[in-house]
Amino acid sequence: MTAISLMLAVPDAAEASAWYRRALGAVELWNLGSVIGLEIEGAPIFLAEPANNGWETPHNTGTTTVRVEVFTDEPDAFVARAAAAGAHNHDPVRDHDMPWGPHRQGGFFDPYGHLWLVGDLTPLTRKR
Repeated sequence: MTAISLMLAVPDAAEASAWYRRALGAVELWNLGSVIGLEIEGAPIFLAEPANNGWETPHNTGTTTVRVEVFTDEPDAFVARAAAAGAHNHDPVRDHDMPWGPHRQGGFFDPYGHLWLVGDLTPLTRKR
């Protein structure tokens, strides 16, 4: 088995974990203090305070440092939960014409400056 995850730089891992749990339904897998493992709808994601580790948070760099792509059955509900918890709207969820057909996607910036694009599952279907 192979698993790929990402680690988001946040200034306060405990505070960020609480926000992701409230806003995105994340489940905390483990907590080392400045590094926390979460799972969002079955996908692993990690949070870390980057102090003295050679990387930075989006707020400190002045730009987003990662684009998180989420594929879910309910992109509208996922984005709505994040917005209700204080995420900043980037692009409303809407249908996009793509080579594989319609793709419903929208996005937001979380309170820590990370860009999240949330869409339906259509891009995960292999061409035949």
